[in-house]
Amino acid sequence: MWRVLVDFPAYRRMFAAQVIALAGTGLATVALGLLAFDLADDRAAAVVATALTIKMIAYVGAGPLLTAALARVPRRAVLVGADAVRALAVAALPWVDQVWHVYVLIAVLQCASAVFTPAFQAVIPELVDDRGYTGALALSRLAYDLEALASPLLAAALLTLVPFHGLFVLTAVTFAASAVLVLTTALPTDTGDPRRAAASWRVFATDPRLRAVVLLDLAAAVITALVLVDTVVLVRAHLGGTDAGVAVALAFFGAGSMAVAFALGFLVDRFGPRKPMVAGPAVLAAGSAVLAVGWALAPGFAVLGTGWTVLGLGCSLIAAPAGRVLRDAAPEGALAGVLAARFALSHACFLVTYPLAGWAGGLDPAAVFAGTGAAVAVCGSVAALLWRPRPVSAQRPPCRTCPATGPGGRYTARGRVGSLCRGPCPGTGVHHTRR
Repeated sequence: MWRVLVDFPAYRRMFAAQVIALAGTGLATVALGLLAFDLADDRAAAVVATALTIKMIAYVGAGPLLTAALARVPRRAVLVGADAVRALAVAALPWVDQVWHVYVLIAVLQCASAVFTPAFQAVIPELVDDRGYTGALALSRLAYDLEALASPLLAAALLTLVPFHGLFVLTAVTFAASAVLVLTTALPTDTGDPRRAAASWRVFATDPRLRAVVLLDLAAAVITALVLVDTVVLVRAHLGGTDAGVAVALAFFGAGSMAVAFALGFLVDRFGPRKPMVAGPAVLAAGSAVLAVGWALAPGFAVLGTGWTVLGLGCSLIAAPAGRVLRDAAPEGALAGVLAARFALSHACFLVTYPLAGWAGGLDPAAVFAGTGAAVAVCGSVAALLWRPRPVSAQRPPCRTCPATGPGGRYTARGRVGSLCRGPCPGTGVHHTRR
């Protein structure tokens, strides 16, 4: 996993940009809650909830449209422009004095993020080779998990030195630093095709792998919403724990996810992306069942921590290898559009699961664990049926190495020279142009 940072300097700079921007996003999340309390006092929870709803709407609705509209714009300009918009929006937040100002700036900020994230993900496969891409996916997952764990601690430390408005300023600085790193990195100059980008949604309807990915994302969203929304209720109300206990419980979930990130290279090299992703719901369903039984017999922090670790493992098994599947399924010039569509669909799942998790917080935890396990099992079973491996007779015939390019050229099932590579040649195991 770490070797990719040594072998691919351009990716190393982009990864640094991602880590810096993620750290800033975590600081802004903490500062937003404090700003809401400063402006709305006892209505602060409603303000934060509305801001998060705006975030999801921007991801689901605006992201794919903006990605298609910007398909012909050079990638460097898209990434730097998105970072610049995010920096300006965050820098303006300390000056607002009305709640509706917060909503407007959050909408601008999240629309820019909905453009930046798929564009960033789409450029990574062109900076690394096939094996390096697995390491890049693992590092990306690890960065997200570490951000969730470290950002609250970093924000707490900084708040001892600066007022909470200073967190917004620091966030703007991180976005500006991310833009500088992108600006000084050698990136591919190709731009996408707007027609391909606009048609990316159709790929999810026609490719069984991507339909399965959507169902797997729904399974992960059910569990993630349960963990993020109900951990505080389970620890504080049912176990009589403290705020520190809530943080430790969430850390168990993150630790399970990070364990998969460290093992992702071995898992994908040994089994390919399909088997770990399809196994993810099985792990989630088993973890939920054990949680339900354990909570019914002897509710305690040990049961919750163990269960959260297993659920973190299952969610990461689904999320971490997905980039490989999307890259292989995307038509030529449409990877950014496919990633944006998946970004929107996965967050649309949270629009359903977050309210359900909030409603479930008032029910018996053992019943909630059993119900979520059953829902996840259904999603995983349907996804496994959709994403069945093709029989040997249906696989592509072997093809010859192109004398012009040799091994390392491009191969496509449709036989169009220059089309996006769909995978290694079944005959030789290399990627090359079909003749």
